[in-house]
Amino acid sequence: MELTRRHALAGAAGIAAAPLLPALPANAASPAADKQAPSFYRYKVGDIMVSVVSDGKNVFKLEDAFIPNAKRDDVNAALDKAFMPRDMVTIWFAPLVLNTGGKLVVIDTGNGALAKASTKGANGLFADNFVAAGFDPKNVDMVVISHFHGDHVNGLLTAEGTPAFPNAEILVPATEWKFWMDDGEMSRAPAGRMQGLFKNNRNIFEAALKKKVTPYEWGKEIAPGLTSVETVGHTPGHTSYVLASGSEKVFIQSDVTNNPHLFATNPGWHAFFDQDADVAEKTRRRVYDMIVAERLQVQGFHYPFPGLGNVVKDGSGYRVVPAPWNPVI
Repeated sequence: MELTRRHALAGAAGIAAAPLLPALPANAASPAADKQAPSFYRYKVGDIMVSVVSDGKNVFKLEDAFIPNAKRDDVNAALDKAFMPRDMVTIWFAPLVLNTGGKLVVIDTGNGALAKASTKGANGLFADNFVAAGFDPKNVDMVVISHFHGDHVNGLLTAEGTPAFPNAEILVPATEWKFWMDDGEMSRAPAGRMQGLFKNNRNIFEAALKKKVTPYEWGKEIAPGLTSVETVGHTPGHTSYVLASGSEKVFIQSDVTNNPHLFATNPGWHAFFDQDADVAEKTRRRVYDMIVAERLQVQGFHYPFPGLGNVVKDGSGYRVVPAPWNPVI
């Protein structure tokens, strides 16, 4: 049947006139909804409901310093192969919300409300989409932080500088906390990005959250079904997780790779934001070899939304195969 311009316009008008999806009440004992929506995606791991909540994306010009050990032509070839624009980099952001039946747990918090304003809504959208997904920030029991970069911690505070999750305990990797809160490390930080990270982290945690912070160790179950895994290199205390319930598991890889079209395909490439690039590469290869061998599904914070997939070995690198989209839970 031919789709005419008139039909298309009529359909667009109908969509525009349709009511917005209402916010649904959050309840840690039951899922907030059983259907998907554009800015959040739900799936189950055993009895645990996972909601992937988009914080948006960042698109910027490719600079030679972005991957200092790769040729620009090779980076553009990888972008071409992934059907992405040459000379441009896209990074997605996707925090998680876990509903364990007894606890409501947030994993990482996105770029924060100030980023929403400065990027004109390109990112910093987690707080809005969190509410659209039916959750109330007051109902969050725990916020688990993987590492102390702004796209993971800035959403801990509102635009007014108050706690975004006022009743939540903030769980942070013990090694990460020790590094960023060490005055000696801060005094030795190179000018520019690293000094800025120290300042940002001190502002966030010392302003309103220090009394709520609980450091955690690796290899421990830190929330129901959520075990912390050491994946250092990106930062000194960078942490990933295994989420398990019943016979089902998902590996939550945090920033083991960034954009997978670049850094899973080419695990030897060193991103400028990896604090110890050599260690980050070793971690990346070790983790992805494990994921392939155990056929684990993987959730990527910087994967294209909603970021759930499987990993296969592909030549000297890896390829992420997106998980099929399910319209209902």
